[in-house]
Amino acid sequence: MATIKLTVLKAKALIDGKYKIQISICHKRKTCYIATNVIIEKLSQFKNGQIIKHSEASVLNAKLRNILNTYQDRLYEIKHVNIYDCKQLRDILIEEAPQEGIHTFQSYCKKFINQLEEEKRNSYAILHKANLNYFTEFTRGDMALSDITPTLIGNYDKYLRKYTNMNNTTIDMMLGRTRTVINFAKKEQLVKYDIDPFAFRKIRSSPVRDAAISLMDIKKIIDYKPKYKKYIVARDVFLLSFYLGGMNLVDMLEIDFKGKSNIEYIRTKSKRLSRGENKIIIPIATEAKEIINKWIGRNGKLDFGYKFSYHNFNSFIGRNIRGMAEELEINERVIMYSARKTFAQFASDLGIPDAVIDYCLGHSDKSRGVIRYYTKVRQKQAEIAINRVVDYINSPDKYKDLLDLRLDTMLMKA
Repeated sequence: MATIKLTVLKAKALIDGKYKIQISICHKRKTCYIATNVIIEKLSQFKNGQIIKHSEASVLNAKLRNILNTYQDRLYEIKHVNIYDCKQLRDILIEEAPQEGIHTFQSYCKKFINQLEEEKRNSYAILHKANLNYFTEFTRGDMALSDITPTLIGNYDKYLRKYTNMNNTTIDMMLGRTRTVINFAKKEQLVKYDIDPFAFRKIRSSPVRDAAISLMDIKKIIDYKPKYKKYIVARDVFLLSFYLGGMNLVDMLEIDFKGKSNIEYIRTKSKRLSRGENKIIIPIATEAKEIINKWIGRNGKLDFGYKFSYHNFNSFIGRNIRGMAEELEINERVIMYSARKTFAQFASDLGIPDAVIDYCLGHSDKSRGVIRYYTKVRQKQAEIAINRVVDYINSPDKYKDLLDLRLDTMLMKA
C-alpha cells in the first residue's frame, strides 16, 4: 500500500542553502517526491514531520497539515493503486489533487471581495484586498479556513505590530476584516470551529464618525442656488439622501422611482445575508419628489448625465459636496455620509425611537425581537419619522419647546 509523509531532502538544498519541505510518496519499494512551497532555513528546523525552532512554526505546520491531508484524501480515492508504479502515482496526485471541499482563506476572501465590487462597495473591497495581502504574506501562502486558530490570529496580530508601521486602530481594522471573512464563511456553513479563532482577541469598535451638521447648515444647503452643474448634482444627491431617511448613494442609484409614492428596497450592504427581513418601505416626501423629477430617466432611475463608474461617481459627489460646503462657508465637516448622520441626529432630537430610526436607515434590528418583522407597523412609523424631520427643517420654531424640554430632561438625568 502506498504511503505519504512529510520530509526534507538533505541533498536538495536550494541555492541560498535553505530547504523545501517535500511530500514523500513510498510505493512498491520506490520513493518519489512532491515539493511544497514551505521553506525552512536549516535541517534542524524539521523533526518527526514537524517544523520546530521557527518563529512561524504553528502557521507553517497548519499549512503543511492541509497540504498533506489533500494528497492523503486523493490517494484514498484512487482505485487499483497497485497497477501504478511510484512515478505514475506521483503524477496522478499532482495532476488531480482535489480542491472541492477545501475552503481556503484566500479563495473565499477573493470571492467575498468580488461580491463587494459587484455591490459597488469598492472602498470596503479595497480594505479587504489590503488585509488579504498582509494575511497572505504572514501565512506565506494560502491556508484552509479550518486551520485558522486563536494562536494563528494572535501571531498575525504580532506580525502586523512587528513588521508594519500600523497603529492600533489600523491593526484592529485588519483583524476586523479577517474576522468578517471568517464570520461569513461560518454563516455559509463552509467551516466550523470548536474554538472560534477570535475567542481570545477582542477588536475595538471603530469610533462613530461625527459627521452630522447643524440645522443652520443644512438650511444653507437647501437654500443654495449653485451656478455649476457639479454643485447642483452634489446638492441634490445630498438632500435626496437626507429626505429619503439617510439612504445611501448606491441604493438611490438602483431604485426605480417611476410612479412611486413609497419606495421598497433592501440595502445593498445587507443583501448578501438578507432573506427579506431587512426590507425597508419609506415614503417619498414632497421635497424628495421634486429632486427625483429633475433627474429621473426613462427607466425610472436617477440619471445625472454622467458616464462614470459608480466608484468614480461616488468620488465625484464627495469632492463636490466638500466644494459646495466651502462655497457656503460651512465650518463643519460635510461629506456624503453627513446626510445620513444628520437625518438620524434630527430624528433622535425629536424623540423618535431608536428602533424606528434604525428601520429608516436600514440597520439590522434582530436584537430587538420580532417587532422588526411587522413591516406595516414599521412602514407607518418610518413615514411619521421622515415627515416629522422634514417638517422640523421647514418649520423649526414649531419644535422649539419640544427640543428644550428634551434637553432639560437629559440635563436632569445627567
